[in-house]
Amino acid sequence: MANAPAWPEAIPVAQWMTAPAVTIRAAAPAREAVELMRARRIRHLPVVDEAGRLVGIVTDRDLRQMVFDPAVQERLAELGEVLQARTVGEVMTWGVITVAPTTGIRAAARLMHEQKIGALPVVEDGRVVGMLTEHDVLRAFEQLVRERVAGVRPLAVDRAVAEIYEYGFPEPSWGGPWENEGAPGH
Repeated sequence: MANAPAWPEAIPVAQWMTAPAVTIRAAAPAREAVELMRARRIRHLPVVDEAGRLVGIVTDRDLRQMVFDPAVQERLAELGEVLQARTVGEVMTWGVITVAPTTGIRAAARLMHEQKIGALPVVEDGRVVGMLTEHDVLRAFEQLVRERVAGVRPLAVDRAVAEIYEYGFPEPSWGGPWENEGAPGH
């Protein structure tokens, strides 16, 4: 495929991740996770062991689901006490999908989309070095589009479909036009 478009060079997630990552221990009370997330305005907390190695992740969704747990519902009047008694380890997700700092932002975005997750802990040697969130990916996308899109033109003249646009990236160095071989007429 000599005339296939070339994607811009891989940009490592290390350029876009939030670092250092805010973490919490599995033995911490769930209430502490709630307060930390509220204070830092975050929705994902990597959970680490005593040595600082990643063991899980707790999200705002995990904590909300805990409130609807039948055992908690029975003691709803004592919610504060229940939140203090439950640990992060009891509500967190143990299997965590992670990326390395060198992973390309495009690959990380695809992984987040395919797995329907809002954040990826960035891990190096078993330790969390940052977090890549949907917000970080959107910031990267916005900057890359702003820097690299040469022009935008409607694909159709008809006003009914004028919202469909073609984003024109600069032509490749070999000078030929980019063609979409799967498109009708090619």
